[in-house]
Amino acid sequence: MRKIVLATIGSLGDLHPFIAIGLALQARGFAVVLAVPADHVAKVEAAGLTGVAIVGGFDTLAKALGLPPEQAARRIMADQTYLMDRILMPWLADSTTALDAAMDGAVALVASLFVFAAPIVAELRGVPLVNVLLQPMATFSAYAPPSTPDFRMMAPAPAGPAGRAWNRAVYRVMRGVLRHRHARPVNAVRAAHGLPPSAQALLLETPAATALTLCCYSPLIAPSQPDLPATMRITGFAVFDSDTGAPERLDPALDAFLAAGPAPRVFTLGSFATFAPGDFYATAAAAAQALGLRAVLLTGNDAQAVSTEMVHVCRYAPHSLLFPRVCAIIHHGGAGSTGQALRAGKPQLVVPHMGDQHDNARRIQRMGVGRTLSSRQFTTTRARAAIAAILSPSLESKAAQIGARVSRENGAGAAADEIAALLIAHD
Repeated sequence: MRKIVLATIGSLGDLHPFIAIGLALQARGFAVVLAVPADHVAKVEAAGLTGVAIVGGFDTLAKALGLPPEQAARRIMADQTYLMDRILMPWLADSTTALDAAMDGAVALVASLFVFAAPIVAELRGVPLVNVLLQPMATFSAYAPPSTPDFRMMAPAPAGPAGRAWNRAVYRVMRGVLRHRHARPVNAVRAAHGLPPSAQALLLETPAATALTLCCYSPLIAPSQPDLPATMRITGFAVFDSDTGAPERLDPALDAFLAAGPAPRVFTLGSFATFAPGDFYATAAAAAQALGLRAVLLTGNDAQAVSTEMVHVCRYAPHSLLFPRVCAIIHHGGAGSTGQALRAGKPQLVVPHMGDQHDNARRIQRMGVGRTLSSRQFTTTRARAAIAAILSPSLESKAAQIGARVSRENGAGAAADEIAALLIAHD
């Protein structure tokens, strides 16, 4: 069995697609190792794959920052520069060493955008690098630039060459800034492993070692663009859905609540923003009550909300089992939650908190399957109006049509097939 290492860091939205791809590769006869944060290793093992830690878990990270988990999460969500400078870059040297050790005997490395060690290790080992993009904005196309606060200076969906030229110029400036800020520590790690300096910018340039880029999201949310490389494939969402890693069923209490009345609305902030949810869940409960609606709150790490006759509160539920049984989904816009909501075919209200969530929210709105409301505007009055607005026959019909198409996609299987074909060609 040929060994393939998959590497990712981040929240469950980053982990779950890699478990799905790993299981698909394992079903095709490969020996799969997942290189992940320490607090995800147990889930990887429970799913039936081999897990190794390449960075510490979130608790370790918060301790290193000298902040309680809630404050650490709030800082990360508020400042992407803080994420780069205080977390991703300090991890680089140790994660490169750990990932290199995990690569013994491997024939390929499959890695997410934020594993900055991956290009270094792939070059060091002389194996193909497969770059996995979970966020549609991460293609950084001049034709469809990101719709986030960090990219607000770009021309959105430019119709003519002038707008695209402007976007390409903005990307050049941003790449120059990233090179200036991060070239020295990156090249120090490269030198420690006997590699020459690199002039590439993190995030905004495809690493030189990349043989294939897999976009693990639906082409319906982000179709291909004319300026994307020929080595890029859009596979569909790669879906895995379990709290423990093992196969799961809905909690009996939640199942009973769903069966006891009309389909509720579900409110979720995924697995990371729940460390610092603010008033999201209190507002959600108040808005649902004001509308006389039943609701399910997936509160994750936040234990403040309390169940009532009309509101069921639980820490987690498999989205693939819950979402089809609700009538609307109010979520933060993470890649995993967005994909699951699209597959379920339900109207969405996206309340973005950071990064690509803003871009995903705009895409959902442009598709005609939902609306967006900023986290700062998520008050009881505005949330009530926004939730009422997405419960329209036109949105419900469009969401159901899109859901029927997205649910037929097999992103993990398509990704595994592309990786297998790459290795055949590489041989």
